Amino acid sequence: MSSTRQETIPHYYLYGDQGADVELDLLQIEPIRDRSGPNDWRIRPHAHPDHMQVLLVREGGGTIRMEERQLPIPAPAVMVIPVGVVHQIDFLPGTDGFVVTAALGCLRRAAAEDLRLAQVAAQPAVYGLAGSGLNLPAVADTFDWLHREFIWSAPGRRSAIIAQFTRVLVIVLRLSITQETQAQAVPDRDLDLLTRYRALLETHFRSQRGLGFYAGALAVTPARLNAACKARAGKTASGLLHDRLLTEAKRYLVYTESSVAQVAHLTGFDDPAYFSRFFTQRAGVSPGAFRRQARAEA
Repeated sequence: MSSTRQETIPHYYLYGDQGADVELDLLQIEPIRDRSGPNDWRIRPHAHPDHMQVLLVREGGGTIRMEERQLPIPAPAVMVIPVGVVHQIDFLPGTDGFVVTAALGCLRRAAAEDLRLAQVAAQPAVYGLAGSGLNLPAVADTFDWLHREFIWSAPGRRSAIIAQFTRVLVIVLRLSITQETQAQAVPDRDLDLLTRYRALLETHFRSQRGLGFYAGALAVTPARLNAACKARAGKTASGLLHDRLLTEAKRYLVYTESSVAQVAHLTGFDDPAYFSRFFTQRAGVSPGAFRRQARAEA
């Protein structure tokens, strides 16, 4: 798919929401009907630059186009839409199920003990559940429980959400093993390059490496890396690096007692004053103000 076309495709956290923030490294889950029903059961072409989705279709069905491949959606089914994949969905009216939209940090935590879970999350696919050998009530219960934990404010909520999301990924892994690869839609070169760049960022984002380092490690030119990032994530390679640094800084500010100077050091900044300017410019508030706001809302 050409970059010209990509530039016209919206990038959302949730379909139709411009610039919505996430609960840091967590996820969001909602019934399919909540967003698709008001949109006449059609989700127009768009992509999620920093999130992946897993859908459970209990009843109904329809079709989904991921990149250049259109696949039928049987019912019941589980669908995987990886980060950056352009997709369009036409649901049958009344389709029932859940949409899980998971931040990359949530995916990393859930897949920490088994790298295969991250691998299947990167494979666009539609898996029919009929005849899959999986216990269908157990699959439905996993999504139901995840939804309950998401809307409740019970003790241990975050841990319970990660646990249930891990169960979702295990379901996907088992479906990928038992079903033919024809259920999968292959992503393009831009998406592959973006995926490898994000993986490299996880190793080096604190070391203040320049774009030339990342491009060289990926065996492409800086211009090629930037083009892929703009096409699939709607941001430059440097923009994605800055986003990753900002997310890490927010984690430390919310979930630790580290001082702002210590957070600067932990995220690779030698100068706390420069870190504060960097954070304020991108978050809209100073690190200290962000910490106070986040804790007041907890």
